[in-house]
Amino acid sequence: MRVVGLLGGTFNPIHLGHLRLAEELANALNFDEVRFIPSANPPHKPVPSVTAKHRAEMVALAIQNNAKFKLDTTELQRAGASYTIDTLKSLREELGENTSLCLIMGSDAFVKLDTWHEWETLINYCNIILVQRPQPQKTPLNTILQAFLGDHYTENNDDLVNNPAGFITMQAITALDISSTNIRNDLSAQKSTRYLMPDNVLNYISQHQLYQLQDSSAL
Repeated sequence: MRVVGLLGGTFNPIHLGHLRLAEELANALNFDEVRFIPSANPPHKPVPSVTAKHRAEMVALAIQNNAKFKLDTTELQRAGASYTIDTLKSLREELGENTSLCLIMGSDAFVKLDTWHEWETLINYCNIILVQRPQPQKTPLNTILQAFLGDHYTENNDDLVNNPAGFITMQAITALDISSTNIRNDLSAQKSTRYLMPDNVLNYISQHQLYQLQDSSAL
C-alpha cells in the first residue's frame, strides 16, 4: 500500500516550518509522497490577500528540490469553498483504495474539527495525523471530539501504513515557531524574513511585490 501525506493550508506564504514538518513526518511514516494542497477559498479563514496562483507558485518553488514533495492544485481548480471532504473524495477517486491517505492536521485545527463540513465522514477517506503547534493548544476537546478521537486513536504507525483510512494518531515534531502571519507582518513592515523561508520564495515575493505595506490591513 502506498502512503501519501496530505498537507493543506493557505500557504500564505509557505515557510520552513511547513517544509520541516512534512520532511519529519515523511521520514517517520515512510511516506511515498507528500502532497502540498493550497486552499483557494478556505471556509474558516478570511480570503487570503495573495491570489491562489501566487501561493501555489511559491509552494512549487519551495518544494522543487524534494522528490517526495508534490504540489496538488485540486482545490484551486474547484469553484466554491475549499472543503477538505471534497478534496479527500477527489484524491480517493484518483489514487484508489490501495493508498493510505494521511491528512496532516495541527492540534489547534482538530479542536474545531466538528465545525468542518461533513467532518464525521473525513475519517472514512483518510487517516489523520495530529501534530502539536509550537505554541501549545490551550482549548480542550469537547466531548464529541473526545469520543471521536477515542474511537479512532492508535499509537501504532503500522495502522496508518496498512490501512487506507480510519485511524488517528499523534506525532511529535521539531517545534519551529514560524508563522505565515508573522512573516506577512514583517514583510509589510519591511523587516527581514531571511532564513524563515527558502530564498527562491523570498525572491518571488520581492519580484512580485507581495505583502506590501498597503496590503497589511487585509493580511
